[in-house]
Amino acid sequence: MKRKNILFELLRMIFLLIAVSLVAFILITKAPIDPLVSYIGTNSTLSQEAKEEIADYWGLNDPLPQRFATWAKNALHGDLGTSITYKRPVSQIIAERFSYSIWLMLLAWLFSGVLGFIIGILCGLYQGSVFDRLVKLFCLALKSAPTFWLGLLVVTLFSVQLGWFPIGMAAPMGKLASEVTLGDRIYHLVLPVLTLTLVSISEVVLYTRQKLVEIMHSDFILYARTRGENRRQLVVRHVLRNIALPAITVQFSSFSELFGGMALAENVFAYPGIGTATTAAALNADVPLLLGIAIFSALFVFTGNLIANLLYGIFDPRMREARR
Repeated sequence: MKRKNILFELLRMIFLLIAVSLVAFILITKAPIDPLVSYIGTNSTLSQEAKEEIADYWGLNDPLPQRFATWAKNALHGDLGTSITYKRPVSQIIAERFSYSIWLMLLAWLFSGVLGFIIGILCGLYQGSVFDRLVKLFCLALKSAPTFWLGLLVVTLFSVQLGWFPIGMAAPMGKLASEVTLGDRIYHLVLPVLTLTLVSISEVVLYTRQKLVEIMHSDFILYARTRGENRRQLVVRHVLRNIALPAITVQFSSFSELFGGMALAENVFAYPGIGTATTAAALNADVPLLLGIAIFSALFVFTGNLIANLLYGIFDPRMREARR
């Protein structure tokens, strides 16, 4: 990638972070939730003077432009503030919660991408078969199903009815952190990963299938068939390289959807990741934590799209030549 392109991407990232910060700050501060009431509780017996001191400490009495300017100045120095909900630095909370969410997202992202790509190829090769019709019906049903409903369905089936997996949490209840094994972590990850995989896989399957059907009816495939190439040779020599780039595009563009689905899935399974922290912060109008999560989410999605752009040149030599 040229230096000019790198500079352009950096400028895009800076403008994106500024826009996300402004929009998130305005939406949070305009929410009908009083952060002071969330902090002290509705049945608090504190005096008015004590409440004023708390509000001054958190900067709740300052004008909105001043609050945003103060936060932005501190953020430029690496200080994202202190969470009203958790009474801890925002950066520590994000780092701690993301250490849980990253495995959930990566596993769901990999499974949905790899399985979706393979299933989409099979559906395209056997277009019109019973397998193809059943998979299409299943994918369309998944696309129209809310994430939290799928999560509740998965919990009801595999935890309540069959009893195969725990209902939620990231580790067994009542077990010390030092005693939790890798097997315990994986065991508690199965159902959240399954839910997020089901949420993300349908788009990859349907898109890959459609692109393969289009390619299989193209002129160069017909010409390859006249030369005596069988189905396996067609797929390996011609189809895979032409559907890999669209599949990568769809998969990396799903980062934002994966973040949204993760928040709902984590709340269903009481999984201690970024999603549950976001919900708690939203219910308490925790401006510093919500702003920190919003910026972190924007950076994560932007990084995913940037990686996709870099991979384009690997899978499509024409784009690599165009960038030189």
